[in-house]
Amino acid sequence: MSTIALPKAAHGARPLPREFYLEPTLTVARRLLGQIVVRTLPTGERLSGIIVETEGYLVGDPACHSYRGKTPRNASMFGPPGHAYVYLSYGMHQMLNLVCQDEGVAEAVLVRALEPLEGVETMRSLRGGITNSIQLTNGPGKLAAAIALTRQEDDGVDVTDPKSRLQIIPGQIVPDSEIVDSKRIGITQGADLPWRYYLRGNAYVSRK
Repeated sequence: MSTIALPKAAHGARPLPREFYLEPTLTVARRLLGQIVVRTLPTGERLSGIIVETEGYLVGDPACHSYRGKTPRNASMFGPPGHAYVYLSYGMHQMLNLVCQDEGVAEAVLVRALEPLEGVETMRSLRGGITNSIQLTNGPGKLAAAIALTRQEDDGVDVTDPKSRLQIIPGQIVPDSEIVDSKRIGITQGADLPWRYYLRGNAYVSRK
């Protein structure tokens, strides 16, 4: 587990402002560590978790979905910062990305893993009754399923809106000494770029 005293999700906390996502995208990827994803279900129940792993995707990066231009699939990447870009990977797994930079730039951060906070039993149900808590959210497809994320409902959602069903709220500032930089995983192009970041020693990271 992390040596950091990770916070509990606070009800009533305002989401991170749009300006947060206007910093350089790799800076955003690092600063998202320790922040909290909050998903509010139609029932009003909150599902939340601490971001413990991210990856950055930039303009000119062959692994970035915007590399070959705008398409119906990646249109949200070209929109305003602070919005969700959700896509379906391999026809099975939803992936949560957070759009960075000015509208039209098309850069984003992939949220790769969460440490669950609220709604753990509901997360277990959404993940098919899984009993291993670490396996709930230690990967991008797993975390998306655990918080009931879908492309149809969540692609393009404004995560800076206090009324949004999907928000990123402040958690804790993580010191550089607690962040590990590594090569990205699960891709073939641009795999050598060290744009993956995770919390040192955290059990919920997808792969050490």
